[in-house]
Amino acid sequence: MAFVPNTFSIRDASRVNGRCDRCAVDRLERERDEVAGVVVTSAKRTFLVGADLRELRAVTRERAADFLAANLAVKRTLRRLETLGRPVVAALNGSALGGGYELALACHHRIALDTPESRIGLPEVTLGLLPGGGGVTRTVRLLGLAGALPDVLLAGRRHTARAALAAGLVDELADDPEELLTRARAFVRANPDARQPWDAKGHRIPGGTPGDRALAPQLIALPAQLEQRLGGAPFPAPRAVLAAAVEGAQVDLETALVVEGRHFTELVTGQTARNMIQGYFFDLRAVTSAGGAARPANPGRIGVLGAGETAATLTRACADAGLDVVAATEAAELAGCDLVVEAAADDDLAHKHKVLQEIEDVLAPDAPLCTTTATLPLAAIAEGVRHRDRLVGLRLLPAAEPMPLVEIARGPASGEATLARARALATALGAAPLVVNGDYTLRLTGRYLDEGAAMVGAGIAPATVEQAAAQAGFGTGPLALLDELSLPLARRIRRTAGRPRPPHPGDAVIDRMIDAFDRPGRAAGAGFYDHPKDPDHPDGRRAGLWPGLREHFAHAGAAPTTPPSATNLPELGERLLFAVALDAVRCLDEGVLGSVAEANVGSLLGVGFPGWTGGVLQFADGHPGGLPGFAARAGELREAHGERFAPPPLLAAKAARGETFADG
Repeated sequence: MAFVPNTFSIRDASRVNGRCDRCAVDRLERERDEVAGVVVTSAKRTFLVGADLRELRAVTRERAADFLAANLAVKRTLRRLETLGRPVVAALNGSALGGGYELALACHHRIALDTPESRIGLPEVTLGLLPGGGGVTRTVRLLGLAGALPDVLLAGRRHTARAALAAGLVDELADDPEELLTRARAFVRANPDARQPWDAKGHRIPGGTPGDRALAPQLIALPAQLEQRLGGAPFPAPRAVLAAAVEGAQVDLETALVVEGRHFTELVTGQTARNMIQGYFFDLRAVTSAGGAARPANPGRIGVLGAGETAATLTRACADAGLDVVAATEAAELAGCDLVVEAAADDDLAHKHKVLQEIEDVLAPDAPLCTTTATLPLAAIAEGVRHRDRLVGLRLLPAAEPMPLVEIARGPASGEATLARARALATALGAAPLVVNGDYTLRLTGRYLDEGAAMVGAGIAPATVEQAAAQAGFGTGPLALLDELSLPLARRIRRTAGRPRPPHPGDAVIDRMIDAFDRPGRAAGAGFYDHPKDPDHPDGRRAGLWPGLREHFAHAGAAPTTPPSATNLPELGERLLFAVALDAVRCLDEGVLGSVAEANVGSLLGVGFPGWTGGVLQFADGHPGGLPGFAARAGELREAHGERFAPPPLLAAKAARGETFADG
């Protein structure tokens, strides 16, 4: 802490938490008569990015009462700060996320430094939590229920400084650190009697409270909209956010803070938050930082060869990231590139060799050569390349949150320098780099698709299969995803995979859809769904499940007309989860992956494994009864549905020893 003329400055906001914030506020109250105002800022590059997640992850149900008491003590300290009787300004010189932004909310005015790196917001819901430091209570009073819930609390967005200004999360922007403090001091001088809006006489929550007739239609629609977005999946945090916001809006601020704290404590002590913190924070951080010391800062000039959708997507991603990228259809155009990604549509091996050899002729001797093939084994591709140490597989999976994934597959002789350059490209794209031996995301996606097809083959209603996937937390049902990828592609991957694969009951369903019914997927207008084409949807829109499925796959199991309510949806969802998770254990045992973190992050960002699980291996660890319980349930599924659910040896051994899946 340091004094500036007539202003009390808390210079290191990263320490304004717990005991340190109470010390600072104690001193402010003692010396209030000597202080014109307070500026809360940081001596670091970030303002403050939240609580210690290791501590939160360790809170148990038995410690819930103590945790709630500590949470309310912190809130009382922040309340003392905002009722100090002096203007308090948050000078956000960098990112203010989670608890950092909640500290800013307890200030009377918020000014953000406008830099590309700064992020501002309340992302707790993405970790299975809610903003428990007053974030729910204060944003509702600042923005109203309609403004705070959809765009801030439930979305969990990390806003840029300018987006935060537009959303009402900050009041001003500054171009440089000097201007930031100048503006902060100017607010102090101009507003000696500053107070929070909710402390002003006659304050009303913007838009009204839940009891107001004008707001009722929006509030009535919110739960239905939320459930539609969640699809019935077991995500407790968004539901708790909604409850805390609506309940808190009906009482005074102090009571609302207690309501928020109780919901927060319930989430912190639950398994879902532990899962999501592990997968989306600790494991993601481990993957994004892997190989950092040996990774080049800049991947250099990127060449992309190809004219299809994959090439276009990668070229656009490079351009959006500000990289120097050449889009090419001929190898000669790639001269001078520091890294080339071959994204030719043809998966014929001889043609692939020809294209790669042409690229090698024009590249610098140390330039990495990446191939995006999904159906040809990398070892077979390497046989036609002169410089095998420069060859890697590369797949960009851009749709995931909170960031895209780049899967980098080692070739038989891929050099470390080549892998480092590929990682640098991933980082430059703002993606998590996942280095694997062989393939991982496609393999696990295949297990999900296989199991969904097998359910149809057993006579389970296709709509029930899709609903079971949604309730388990998968973003896209297996039948819809099969149509998107195309059934022939799924079959090619199965037939050309570089590893032995036991027959699966889903294979016959996919083969029959292609060979007997000529329904290869969305691009052809017909798959498990009908995809009629119209001017607004030239690639075909998903109109509904093909009625013929009822006729052709009703030979066994539950009749396709059986309503979902009469089917054990949780067990069907469990089959989909276990099918993927068990194969992830095999991947770890076979050396496809090098770490548990890679397994979890790859499944979350590359496969679409449900976020509430924290990833495939965290799902196993967090299962009721731990790994022994997970292995026992796998054994029960094996008895009911076949050997594909047999617990792999690695799982059985860890369960017997009472271990967990953990790195280091």
